[in-house]
Amino acid sequence: MMNYDIVVVGGGPAGLAAAIEAKKEGAESILVIERDRELGGILQQCIHNGFGLVVFKEELTGPEYAERFIDELAKENIDYKLDTMVLEISENRQITAMNTKDGLMKIQAKAIVLSMGCRERTRGAIAIPGYRPAGVFNAGTAQRYLNMEGYMVGKRVVILGSGDIGLIMARRMTLEGAKVLAVAELMPFSGGLTRNIVQCLDDYDIPLKLSHTVTDIKGKDRVEAVVIQKVDENFKPIPGTEIEYECDTLLLSVGLIPENELSRGAGMEIDAKTSGPVVYESMETSIEGIFACGNVVHVHDLVDFVTEESRRAGRSAARFVLEGRADGDKVIETEALSGIGYIVPQKVRVDEVDEKLALFMRVTNVYRDARLSVKADGKEIYSVRKKHLAPGEMERIDIRKELIGENIGKLTVEVI
Repeated sequence: MMNYDIVVVGGGPAGLAAAIEAKKEGAESILVIERDRELGGILQQCIHNGFGLVVFKEELTGPEYAERFIDELAKENIDYKLDTMVLEISENRQITAMNTKDGLMKIQAKAIVLSMGCRERTRGAIAIPGYRPAGVFNAGTAQRYLNMEGYMVGKRVVILGSGDIGLIMARRMTLEGAKVLAVAELMPFSGGLTRNIVQCLDDYDIPLKLSHTVTDIKGKDRVEAVVIQKVDENFKPIPGTEIEYECDTLLLSVGLIPENELSRGAGMEIDAKTSGPVVYESMETSIEGIFACGNVVHVHDLVDFVTEESRRAGRSAARFVLEGRADGDKVIETEALSGIGYIVPQKVRVDEVDEKLALFMRVTNVYRDARLSVKADGKEIYSVRKKHLAPGEMERIDIRKELIGENIGKLTVEVI
């Protein structure tokens, strides 16, 4: 049996930031477990720039951003295991893991930080009809093939879904010499950042077909053509609106799902809206001493936000180990009202809030000249005007502790 103060499950940007912050906060023995062959997570295949503008005040590529934290991990002498799969986490914070070097391992932790990230939704989840020919890829898989393995996945490409990965891959495929014929999006708005729509589609004259979806994939051995159709307000294809593109590749960018099999196995409470653990302001889950951060909690659009959230989880885990359980008896819940999809954290121990409470959320539609209104038991305590709100861009509201008060039962946020 190995023993550590803190075990971090996942060595991507969230896990690295949490581990480093926990060490700085005073935790002595920390172990990072990563199932891939190297640290850095998804950042290693994101060779485009745009990372680090918030955290480092400069523009970095994904590998450059990851390298900053990998170097700091080494500087802090934090242990890590690569090519290691965590099989199970128990309520008493015991971890079962295995790799080819150590075999089956039992690791006892005083605190655990979950940072497993997320995975892509597959073709099977969206039920596209047709055969299963070669040439259908998740956008992230194609990104890894292209940027890390050196394989060109296709020459004539259609992309379904306008999430950030799909938009970035439209530009990447174009730069490598492919012809991206169109990006189809089921919703009447894009799911990606505005800057990615401009820089990845508009700058390369790639059409974005809103309220369209793929209704047929032609070809048995290899993709030969893709048919897209316009959809109505109920997302049903409209007959007579078919557009057929002769192509050899279809990339799917149809959503990300937090990777929470371990969380569910441990018995922690899961939020149906985020598909991630329900967390407190400290990023502690419903199981005492187990914390979560990054895309395993909710899907982020900027890695800088992941880093900030994960540092908070790392600090909280270290304090749990050094000082014991948080004593905040007064717990209030957050609730998403009109126009808001979800709010993180879902629960707040008012006594444990430092100076400000950070609320993260996504809206459910595109709004212009709107207002985000925060209410305590129905009484507005804070509001902020926004010229533009979109589901593809996460919103953050910082509320001063004194505005919350200690005698309320619920914090709500809505778009007005």
